[in-house]
Amino acid sequence: MTQRSKDLLLAWYGDDFTGAAAVMEVLAFAGLPAMLFLDVPTVDQLARYAHLKAIGVASTARAQSPEWMDQNLPHAFKALLDLSPQLFHYKICSTLDSSPTAGSIGRAIEIAADLTNSAQLPILVAAPQMRRFQMFGHFFSGHGDTVYRLDRHPVMARHPVTPMTESDVARHISLQSDRLETSLWSVEDIAANRAPKTANTPDHIQAFTMDCIDAQTESAAGRQLWENRAQNPFVVGSQGVEFALVRHWIDTGVLPEQTPLSSAGRAQGMVTISGSVSPTTADQIAWSRANGFDAIRFDATQACGDILTLDTEIDNIVTASLASISKGRDPLIFTAEGPDDPAVTQFIAAVKQSGKTSSEVNQRIGEALGTALLRILTQSKIRRAVISGGDTSGFATRQLGIFALSALAPTIPGASLFKAHADGAMDGLELALKGGQMGSPDYFGWIRDGGGIK
Repeated sequence: MTQRSKDLLLAWYGDDFTGAAAVMEVLAFAGLPAMLFLDVPTVDQLARYAHLKAIGVASTARAQSPEWMDQNLPHAFKALLDLSPQLFHYKICSTLDSSPTAGSIGRAIEIAADLTNSAQLPILVAAPQMRRFQMFGHFFSGHGDTVYRLDRHPVMARHPVTPMTESDVARHISLQSDRLETSLWSVEDIAANRAPKTANTPDHIQAFTMDCIDAQTESAAGRQLWENRAQNPFVVGSQGVEFALVRHWIDTGVLPEQTPLSSAGRAQGMVTISGSVSPTTADQIAWSRANGFDAIRFDATQACGDILTLDTEIDNIVTASLASISKGRDPLIFTAEGPDDPAVTQFIAAVKQSGKTSSEVNQRIGEALGTALLRILTQSKIRRAVISGGDTSGFATRQLGIFALSALAPTIPGASLFKAHADGAMDGLELALKGGQMGSPDYFGWIRDGGGIK
């Protein structure tokens, strides 16, 4: 890859596709040219989009082991650092999805710290604009009409792979790395204009988590990140990092306020696939059934068997989806309707009986859904689609032959409508990627109508 100039403000690497896309939308809708690549961009791709001020790469790291990270992250991190961004951001889930064995934030920090010369490592997970808050080191997230401490959150505390049992951000991440020494930059420190504390443990990575609860603390976080980027060029966090930077740039006159973009217009047909078991997605499926969508179940247990069994299931949902489209309906292919769907229990039992790991089977499901989506789009000529589920989005999107995404129309923060860039038939596809726990009940209809701020 070629060196970029200092005109590149930011590079980011996302540990899942929906989160990586969320970073791009924050920057793009603030007026900064940004693009998300599905792999490390080639020299030709960089030359094609030389105007960009921010470049990201999406991955499936959140669903992977520390060993996978050791094999894949050093090359990707170095490639992005070689572009000479003023800040390098490892993007994590805004609800901290991770554990020592799956999506380890600690291992990613160790790898990046060995490639950068940060004096301290800022960790900013909170994003008040998404109802994600950190107060005195503890994390809170909104759900419905209530804000819950993370370890009591009705969705995240029941996550099937990485259930959140700890609300202290520093403690949660420190359990994933013996090399991390973490302090807190609290709301009291911000009010008193105190600098982050510095730990003095030799041979440890010095880090600090950042409290953030409102516009004022968000702007302070952005100022802290930007003004200290020479000493601390590496940051870990959610898209709250970009929200904070944009807030600071607007407050200091570097960026003007942007007028919200309008809808992209109602689609002439849309295909949705969902691998999420979130109750939020279950509500969206229920709304969709009553509003012109055909709900088509994908039997996830078939991913526990041989390839022929899985191929048969793919054939079945493609056939059902094309029949739905021929009747003027919009197919919505799903694996489960929330955590209490009997299909979840059946799937867990099937995985156990198969001898395969959950990660392996979940990848097969995501790839199968992506294969089905490609076939449906190709045969129907439909040009808009939704993929629901953070891990599903990563595995499924890779089946479409897309190499990058750019922002098209906003919805809620973190789940906008994008334009796909590809060298093949999927170039120009309008695609939304949605985390399982995100969005209003009418989200799929909102995307069908073209997005836009309500």
